[in-house]
Amino acid sequence: MENLTKLNLDEYKPLRDVVFENLRGAIVEGRLKPGERLMEVQLAEQLGVSRTPVREAIRKLELEGLVVMLPRKGAYVANMSLKDLIDVLEIRASLEGLAASLAAERITDEDIKKLESIVEEFKDGINESNVEALLRKDVEFHECIFKSTNNKKLHQLINSLWEQVYRFRVTYISDYDSTVNIIEEHKMILDAIKRRDSKLAKKYAMEHIQKAENFMIETTVNNKEL
Repeated sequence: MENLTKLNLDEYKPLRDVVFENLRGAIVEGRLKPGERLMEVQLAEQLGVSRTPVREAIRKLELEGLVVMLPRKGAYVANMSLKDLIDVLEIRASLEGLAASLAAERITDEDIKKLESIVEEFKDGINESNVEALLRKDVEFHECIFKSTNNKKLHQLINSLWEQVYRFRVTYISDYDSTVNIIEEHKMILDAIKRRDSKLAKKYAMEHIQKAENFMIETTVNNKEL
C-alpha cells in the first residue's frame, strides 16, 4: 500500500466518496494489487482519514466486485480469473455495440467534431510513443460515444466494466500493432456514426472490443498473468 498518499480533500464531496474514489482508482490502476489485503488502520493512516470512511469505501468496493471479504481474514483486492476476463469482455462487446448504435441515432454535430479531433490526437500519441496519452484519448473517444447515447445507466454499466479490465487495457494500448489497428477501428466506428448507420456502428464497435478481447486473452494466457 506504499503507493497511497494523503488525500487532497474536496470540500464539495463527502469524505466517504473521496476515499472510495481514491481506493477504487488505486485498484483499477494496479497500485493496489490483486490479492493484496486491505487493512483499515493502515489505509486510514496513509490517506490521512479516520477508519469509518475507509470501512464504508471497502464495503462499496465489495459491491462492485473489486474487493472480496473473507471470513475471519478481512478484505482483499479481488483477483480476476481468465473466465472473469472473458465474461467481462463479452458483456462489454454487447453494451458498447448498443452504445454505438444509440450514438448513431442521437449524437450531435458538436460531438462528431469532438470524435474527429480525438482520432487525430490519438495518432499524435502513437508518433510520440506516449502510452499514457493513448490511454487517455482512447477513454475520451469511447466516453464521447457513451455520453452521446443520453443513457446514464448504460454509461455507468460500461464504465464499471472498463475499470475491471484496466490493467489489461494498459498492455493492449502498449502494443504498437494494436494501437495502429485501434486508429482504423475508431475511424470505422466514427464513419458509421457520422452516416447515422446504427447497425454498422454497432457491428464495428463490437468487432473493436472483440479484437481487444482476443489480444488480452492471448497475452494473459502466454504470460500466465491470471
